Amino acid sequence: MTDRDPVLDPALMRKQYRAEGIDETELADHPMEQFARWFAQAAVQGVVQGAVYEPNAMVVSTADAEGRPSSRTVLLKQYDERGFVFFTNYESRKARELAENPYVSLLFPWHPVARQVVVSGTARRTGRDETAAYFRTRPHGSQLGAWASSQSAVVSSRAELDASYAELAARYPEGEQVPVPPNWGGFRVAPRTVEFWQGRDNRLHDRLRYVVREDGGWRVERLSP
Repeated sequence: MTDRDPVLDPALMRKQYRAEGIDETELADHPMEQFARWFAQAAVQGVVQGAVYEPNAMVVSTADAEGRPSSRTVLLKQYDERGFVFFTNYESRKARELAENPYVSLLFPWHPVARQVVVSGTARRTGRDETAAYFRTRPHGSQLGAWASSQSAVVSSRAELDASYAELAARYPEGEQVPVPPNWGGFRVAPRTVEFWQGRDNRLHDRLRYVVREDGGWRVERLSP
């Protein structure tokens, strides 16, 4: 057996996090306000320094009625005090699972700045007016793509997908309004817990978690790393 290659062996891959920590006294009163602070910082790191690629990318984890999980990366498109919004085909796997089981987890993996945000909550569909308003902001090609793809369904070939898109492009040329697909829309995740994770030396990371109280307020608890 040859010696393990530290470049390829995951057991030998290590990074020392040397970022400053976070303290309870520094946190905002509401987790969505704290998220806005961290998201802004991650976005600046991405735009100005090129460190964080797509800071609005998040891993969405769902489970079906039997508790079998699945995960995928989705782009956050809106957030406010009500929660986090993403858009998808309502016939996709994640949408079908959310129809059976509305509990969902979100993970923002901002590795270059040694930060993560982990959310648990429940997902509900957004209204059609909200969906349509967002759909109009999408590039023309992305609007056509929402029609061309039967997300998560088996497709016979790439050629079939390309042919579907080409047909739609001929029907709705650039500059012509594309209708919102009836089976496409948003989900808003209302958080029940929001954890802010900051990498620290010696794997003694800071983990501060907001937990919703019965009165609708929030308490903060520190978790052992």
